[in-house]
Amino acid sequence: QVQLVESGGGLVQAGGSLRLSCAASGIILEINTMGWYRQAPGKQRELVASITSTGATNYADSVKGRFTISRDNAKNTVYLQMNSLKPEDTAVYNCNADIIPGLPRIPITYWGQGTQVTVSS
Repeated sequence: QVQLVESGGGLVQAGGSLRLSCAASGIILEINTMGWYRQAPGKQRELVASITSTGATNYADSVKGRFTISRDNAKNTVYLQMNSLKPEDTAVYNCNADIIPGLPRIPITYWGQGTQVTVSS
């Protein structure tokens, strides 16, 4: 059924930039909030940024001013533009979406497979 496929992770030096993409595919009636989470070794998973269906955004304090979340509703895709990257941004990043796949209109939370972001000093 519904799948979230992520891309864009990789290795970058401190101060560099990466853009993560996550595209939802399958039979989808509606996508509500989409977001990005990350988890570093030994750390709990944390919300990095989220965006509602109308474009309202929310960011973790640690990434405000550096990261930008956006979405393209026509492509069922959410993006995370990451600038001024720091070593502490190193983590596995997962996208997340609250999706109504069909009728009855019951929302289901879906997760992407995860993509590694590594920032070297």
